[in-house]
Amino acid sequence: MKHYLFILFYLFCNVFIYTFHGTFWVYLFCFLMFSAVVIWGSFDIGLGYFVHSLTHKRTKIKETALTFDDGPTEFTPKFLDLLKENNIKATFFCIGKQIEKYPETFQRIIDEGHAVGNHTYSHSNQTGFLSTSKMAEEIKKCDEVMLQTGNLKTRLYRPPFGVTNPNIAKAIKLTGKKSIGWNVRSLDTITENENKIYRKVTKGMKKGSIILLHDTSEKTYNVLVNLLVFLKREKYSTFTIE
Repeated sequence: MKHYLFILFYLFCNVFIYTFHGTFWVYLFCFLMFSAVVIWGSFDIGLGYFVHSLTHKRTKIKETALTFDDGPTEFTPKFLDLLKENNIKATFFCIGKQIEKYPETFQRIIDEGHAVGNHTYSHSNQTGFLSTSKMAEEIKKCDEVMLQTGNLKTRLYRPPFGVTNPNIAKAIKLTGKKSIGWNVRSLDTITENENKIYRKVTKGMKKGSIILLHDTSEKTYNVLVNLLVFLKREKYSTFTIE
């Protein structure tokens, strides 16, 4: 995808510069356009601009993946109870610091057969500005916590905030990870209305969708309750990311 974007942008700039005789303002416009494309590529994980990420499963049957980020938390046991009651396996992208805080819950995620992915050690707000070495350290430190706490190793990695850039791409390669994205984003961390979250998820769902949720609030738990009813009614099965 990124190669096509570069080629298209390169052709556009050349045509634009040729048409308008390459004035300062034309070059400035092209620079700003290029910056906008790079920023867009950094924040839209589905574009695969810097890193190819798995965003959906190619399938002809009605199945979807439930993925939960930023745990484990005080709310995670309720999510696990609900998933167990409905005999559903999900994928949890866990933060190292949170595993240290809730080791028993992390062990329960493993014991109950859910898939687990690395979501860095600290989920820093500065993720997009970290060097390759610092980013790799974040991933490796989370790996160490997972191994010490749950005797678990995983190749799955989900970039915090879905942000990617050249440094993150290099860190993913250095640590031997597979980047996992999504094609249905619930926005449950910034949307307060549970019905809006539910509608956004169910409206965007397709065969093979990977849904991004967070096991961090009562709000998302309530959405999950209704979502599982929807999946059953619409005859959707679920799969884990492995």
